[in-house]
Amino acid sequence: MKKIKINLLVKVLIAIVAGILFGQFLPESIIRLFVTFNSLFGNFLSFAIPLIIVGLVTPAIGDLGRGAGRLLGITALLAYGSTIFSGFFTYFSCDWIFPNILPANTTLFPVDTSGNVALKPYFEVAMPPIMDVMTALLLSFTVGLGLSYIEGNVLKDGFNDFKDIVSLMIEAVIIPLLPWHILGIFLNMTATGQVFNVISMFVKVIVVIFVLHILLLLIQFAVAGAISRRNPFKLLRNMLPAYATALGTQSSAATIPVTLAQTIRNGVRKNIAIFVVPLCATIHLAGSTMKIVACAMAILFMTAAPITLVQLGGFIFMLGIAMVAAPGVPGGAIMAALGLLQTMLGFDETLQALMIALYIAMDSFGTACNVTGDGAIAVVVDRIAGKQVTN
Repeated sequence: MKKIKINLLVKVLIAIVAGILFGQFLPESIIRLFVTFNSLFGNFLSFAIPLIIVGLVTPAIGDLGRGAGRLLGITALLAYGSTIFSGFFTYFSCDWIFPNILPANTTLFPVDTSGNVALKPYFEVAMPPIMDVMTALLLSFTVGLGLSYIEGNVLKDGFNDFKDIVSLMIEAVIIPLLPWHILGIFLNMTATGQVFNVISMFVKVIVVIFVLHILLLLIQFAVAGAISRRNPFKLLRNMLPAYATALGTQSSAATIPVTLAQTIRNGVRKNIAIFVVPLCATIHLAGSTMKIVACAMAILFMTAAPITLVQLGGFIFMLGIAMVAAPGVPGGAIMAALGLLQTMLGFDETLQALMIALYIAMDSFGTACNVTGDGAIAVVVDRIAGKQVTN
């Protein structure tokens, strides 16, 4: 019989529902088995985060720098600018909305009635990372920029091989185990009475992000329409097949043929579209950035952690760079962002697991926003390139 494949979103939703149901009656001894697994997986994730950063960010920066031509710089700058705008647009919107819809000072850590952390693992295994996250980021930027300037390919090929190893680790180990990790988190939260606060937060944040990503697309195409002197609503309407395809595939790369066809239909020259669309599928993740910033702010607000423009601003600028390294697998963007969440916002294993679950629950919408916005960038690049040819 043909094996039925279940995508990551369905697995995560099943894990959340199962955690809520079984957490209400499973004995503590069974739940502690999952808590022990969560401890092991969380420690492994802490060990893997610097490797993920070095393995993905370094070759991504090196490849970008090696691309010849002014057009690459223009496209990369527009993509980064769009991603950063998305982050700050989300910050100011959520800073205004969340205080009115989310409960503040909510405990998101599993606790018992005495206030102590409950349901501890049976045992723990320390897995210290080989370097801290900031060191990994600095190493990635330094080596990546160096690879973009030197002539040799030996070191570049080595980092590309390391990237393949890291991508395989994400696809074959981390992603398959994520649903079990999330199951354990929700079992623990249900057993200690915290789960319904989290579910309420999930629903509200998903609705907010859905509305914001529609507004973001309208802004992107309004700008593209103004620069190209075309009807922005017609441009956006022509990109809807790419939006719908991304909802189903949950992959920017898999949607490239449709995005390319609809971009050409918007009047972008074919040679420009062929260059911009595949590149933006890798470096333009405005929708993913929106999800990460909104989810992080929701968790920070509910835990009464300080949320300042300086703190989130630095996070957004760094996130825009990290998104370039997001691998083409479901949930890849949140994997690339875990290190920043840990070091810049202080997220521990529990909060990281909540971020992953919330992010993946909206993976389709973020991908659809990413690829649709690629069409807007292609229109702008086509206009700029046309002016250069004219001049």
